[in-house]
Amino acid sequence: MALPQKQSYTAEDYWNLPEDVRAELIDDQIYYQAAPSRIHQEILMELSTIIRNYIRSKKSSCKVYPAPFAVNLSTNSEKNIVEPDISVICDHSKLTDKGCSGPPDWIIEIVSPGNPGHDFIHKLNLYAKSGVREYWIVDPRTETILVYYLEQKELSVKTYTFQDKIKVNIYEDFIIDFHELDLS
Repeated sequence: MALPQKQSYTAEDYWNLPEDVRAELIDDQIYYQAAPSRIHQEILMELSTIIRNYIRSKKSSCKVYPAPFAVNLSTNSEKNIVEPDISVICDHSKLTDKGCSGPPDWIIEIVSPGNPGHDFIHKLNLYAKSGVREYWIVDPRTETILVYYLEQKELSVKTYTFQDKIKVNIYEDFIIDFHELDLS
């Protein structure tokens, strides 16, 4: 008996999706995303605001983009187009009318209960291979944050809780105090 074949999708398929459809193209497969929860959106807004305010206070050239924001992880291929919850991009040459072409410096994903393995395994490997410098996985269910420093030779991870202060590695003096986030 023949096994069913997976359909392969292209960047053209991704770009032709209706604007109201949230999806990602990863290794030629389209992954559809459900609408995020309220707590997911609260965390997204709080972190985006804190990061934006820090960047502005330092007069940094980096930019912060909350989802939906398309990130083509490779500059020479359109095989992996993701929509991270938060992307921080410091190299303006990567910014296009469609989003970002190349790996952001820092990505934050807020875990959705429907598919946690996607952020913990699949995207971790994808981001590490593509050159993302720092990757945070925020899990509202367990109130934990995994921080991966991907530019080191060996994969390094630190675990924090929503009661902790976390140093942002791509900046010298940026600390986010999760205890002070306005989450209800």
